[in-house]
Amino acid sequence: MTTVAGLMRASSLPALETRILLEHVLGWRRTELITRDDEELAVASVDRFDALAQRRSAGEPIAQLVGSREFFGLEFEVTPEVLIPRPETELLVEIALEQMGGLEAPRVLDLGTGSGAIAVAIAFSRADAQVWAVDQSAGALAVAARNALTLLGMDRPLNLLQSDWTCALDPALRFELIVSNPPYIAQNDPHLSEGDLRFEPRTALTDEADGLAAIRTIVQTAPFFLSTGGSLWLEHGYDQAADVRALLTARGLSDVRSKRDLAGIERVSGGFFTA
Repeated sequence: MTTVAGLMRASSLPALETRILLEHVLGWRRTELITRDDEELAVASVDRFDALAQRRSAGEPIAQLVGSREFFGLEFEVTPEVLIPRPETELLVEIALEQMGGLEAPRVLDLGTGSGAIAVAIAFSRADAQVWAVDQSAGALAVAARNALTLLGMDRPLNLLQSDWTCALDPALRFELIVSNPPYIAQNDPHLSEGDLRFEPRTALTDEADGLAAIRTIVQTAPFFLSTGGSLWLEHGYDQAADVRALLTARGLSDVRSKRDLAGIERVSGGFFTA
């Protein structure tokens, strides 16, 4: 007889990962794994768990195995088409909401939206916001559209657009806030061939250059779409803050600054358009 308790003991995965996979396979809550741990499990459920556990042992991300990841208190669909939302990116949402304080129906643009995590989290937190989200990947936009429908409903749709950064945007559009979590890993960074990154879309991770190419493009083009007094905020690598601040300053943005994540790393940099 195979039980939850038996699978927990026999699994070679960390206990937390085993529990997450069991919750997913069985459709049980965590408390049920405890209170029903001695129940006999269906063979099909055991086989499905074993298959997922093998894929996890081979390195496949938990988020892709279960098809979702929590971000900013919301559960987002995740597929191999999109970057897995990460806790450090919540700082970008927090900054966005702070910058929107006092603005009525602010217009917000998320460049490279992926799963839509940033755009949807902003729209969910500010029902009056007008949020645009662009991505060059049609597959990513399909995931973002499903997340928006699930989490925001039909009455608060995102304005989704397939675009290489700002290229396809209406030149007449202006935003009080532009945010982006662009690819910022250098092409030769060994982390690209390690851990979860091996299974995520490479175009969402690296610019196939020095890690600053996409950021340079955004810094040069995004201010054309900022209203006077609007701001641009970018997530970047742990060692890129000084370079990003220099790019923002050279572009003519004012009050340029970097903000630290919970680990104390300068994770997001931004500035204001006053021209």
